[in-house]
Amino acid sequence: MKVPKQPQKTLRTDAAALVETCAGWNVRLAARRISQFLEREIADTGFTVAQLGLLAQIASLADDTLGVLAARSGLEQSTLSRNLRTLESAGLIEIALVESDLRRRAVWLTEAGARRLEAAIPVWRRAQGRLARHVSPDLVQRLAAQSEALPPAGD
Repeated sequence: MKVPKQPQKTLRTDAAALVETCAGWNVRLAARRISQFLEREIADTGFTVAQLGLLAQIASLADDTLGVLAARSGLEQSTLSRNLRTLESAGLIEIALVESDLRRRAVWLTEAGARRLEAAIPVWRRAQGRLARHVSPDLVQRLAAQSEALPPAGD
């Protein structure tokens, strides 16, 4: 009886295995593809997916501090601040010092930001419906939820 010959191990086969099985690579690839799809679908709102998500986070959080927003959005404070500056320059959000603790800053939607977000939500819903035909919303939610169990940086 002949034993099937194993393919020769090479850098090419090791690299191919990495690309095929690496969770980090595959999640980033999926995120890019999903983001590109959604960017096309919501282009008429004038928002990127990231901007729309940040506006929704700001509108939905009870604690309006930047620290809570950074933790909830999974962004470093510096990245969050950079993204928020664009929204602030457009007059969609306001950022101010917290009176009780001048080391902390709070963020909230302006009236214009709330109106723009409200107008974008139906477009986003349609985009999500079209996306759901190709990618399971439950799968995406489970992945996000399970990733919260990962240890934070430095652990």
